[in-house]
Amino acid sequence: MLLSEGQMNDYKGAALMLDALPHTKALLGDRGYDADWFRKALAERNIAACIPSKRNRKAPIPHDAVLYRQRHKIENMFGRLKDWRRIHTRYDRCAHTFMSAICIAATIIFWINQ
Repeated sequence: MLLSEGQMNDYKGAALMLDALPHTKALLGDRGYDADWFRKALAERNIAACIPSKRNRKAPIPHDAVLYRQRHKIENMFGRLKDWRRIHTRYDRCAHTFMSAICIAATIIFWINQ
């Protein structure tokens, strides 16, 4: 997980996460991650990019629509985290304390759903 500033572009966050990506078959991302350099970096790591093309792209790049439907699980996870008032309103001033609260909440959510 990467905690970034609220105004940070998806491209900058993706660039910071490239070295930390685990070995996987595919990466699910929304349109905010549609960039040629990002797709190329994923291809170099043998990771298939399941990212829909931006609407302003002249030549749309196809993606696996069936696999992309699984992205709702990621959105559900963020929704469950935001059920925690401390995380939703960001009570913590320090980034490391806020990240710790996210990790604790994620652990409890995972534990309850087992």
